[in-house]
Amino acid sequence: MQLSIRNISKTYPNGVRALNDVSLTIPPGMFGLLGPNGAGKSTLMRMIATLQDPDGGSIQLGELDVLRQKDEIRKTLGYLPQEFGVYPKVSAEELLDHFALLKGIAERRARREVVEALLRQTNLWEVRKQKLGGYSGGMKQRFGVAVALLGNPKLLIVDEPTAGLDPAERVRFLNLLSEIGENSVVLLSTHIVEDVSELCTRMAIIDRGEILLEAEPLRAMNDLRGRIWRRVMSKGELPALEPEHAVLSTKLLAGRTVARVHSDAAPGPGFEAAEPDLEDVYFSAMAGRIGRRREQPEPAVTP
Repeated sequence: MQLSIRNISKTYPNGVRALNDVSLTIPPGMFGLLGPNGAGKSTLMRMIATLQDPDGGSIQLGELDVLRQKDEIRKTLGYLPQEFGVYPKVSAEELLDHFALLKGIAERRARREVVEALLRQTNLWEVRKQKLGGYSGGMKQRFGVAVALLGNPKLLIVDEPTAGLDPAERVRFLNLLSEIGENSVVLLSTHIVEDVSELCTRMAIIDRGEILLEAEPLRAMNDLRGRIWRRVMSKGELPALEPEHAVLSTKLLAGRTVARVHSDAAPGPGFEAAEPDLEDVYFSAMAGRIGRRREQPEPAVTP
């Protein structure tokens, strides 16, 4: 079951054009939607989650029309928004049981089994009696995933899930999403390049409501091989470098500045070839040096 987004557009009453003719094909597995804040990611997520309507276009999940069959979509959808509230004085076990009841799991024993399975899957079983107000940011995010997984959704949407998490919690959370992606379509919306690099077999880069690139991360990085160069310099040398070369990014390293440049040939003295990474893909697309193309995924093979 794949998610097909075709020619989606949205302009808000204040004149802001949030999405401009967006089309994506999202196969089963982990798919990363990467872009800066304000790129249109959350608007698109809300539309797929049946919370907002576009001005035009279509969204299909398998045979279901997302825009016209909202009740059916909600039965097979899990959604973890960027911000969600919890009742701080209620335990994780109690609140998850309540959400399971709302989801339609009426039989007490079945509900208890589902709640236990999800709390174990999200590594919250040992703290199930603890009040949610005492949970860390990462624990709350994992609880949000447990809620989103009620009903075994075929589509899981997670919007900026690792923002604000410490490194250890981020690793736990990404490992959890990776496991879920083995059996469902998982759409990960983020501005953090590392999240997509570590998790996603396919990705799209969006900015100002337009898709700049849709590709497999590994293939997109390989396409840049031989065109990424690095040079270590003093900070004072950078202003003279920028007008002459397509500087993608700069970082400090041991008090020196490391500049990464996009060029089809060696840019000049002091540069060395660098292995492309997903940040290079991202900044190249944002600068208009690659992108405006769609790599279609291999068709699914039915045994």
